[in-house]
Amino acid sequence: MSDPTTHSQPAVDPALVARVKGILVQPNAEWLRVDGEFATTKTLFTRYAMILAAIGPIAGLIGSLIFGDASITGALVVALISYGLSLAAVFVLGILINALAPSFGSTVDQVQAMKVAVYASTAAWVAAVFDLIPVLSVLSLIGAIYSLVLLFIGLPLLMKTPDDKKVVYYVVVLIAGLVLYAIIGAAIRGVTLSVAATTAGLAGMGAGY
Repeated sequence: MSDPTTHSQPAVDPALVARVKGILVQPNAEWLRVDGEFATTKTLFTRYAMILAAIGPIAGLIGSLIFGDASITGALVVALISYGLSLAAVFVLGILINALAPSFGSTVDQVQAMKVAVYASTAAWVAAVFDLIPVLSVLSLIGAIYSLVLLFIGLPLLMKTPDDKKVVYYVVVLIAGLVLYAIIGAAIRGVTLSVAATTAGLAGMGAGY
């Protein structure tokens, strides 16, 4: 009888782990590999973005339940909305990168632009694990900053940007991205406050009976 353990699948896709490690540890070499790979917007999201983007919302959900006073329903709503908005932000960033490309002598290629937006977000997504412990959540900023470095390295390579326009292209994309994420962040905070207020109201009504 064959050993069933020999046919078991790994809990985490080795290719995903290798990509995350490569992007974080050897970004220059990994971006070169990314540049030559076939991909679609669908595969970039289903096989990578949708998995890593879940780290922050899940960590925040667990952290709020353990260390905060949020209700399970309220914390779950915030986590789901945060997850959806974070994915939407990356998708819009990819569209912006591609739309801005002609202005900086870069190649117009939606898939390449999505590669940049998705893989540059890796550090921010991974570092969001610190949201598990609220007092350590500030450390997630380190990941966000490193994602900006990843963007600086990958953007001109994948979009074939001329040397004399690399910095300007990056700065414009950076500003657009910061505005986009500021809007997303404000939306998430608004939802969080709304859910907290609703929960508190329901608790007050229950206490009155």
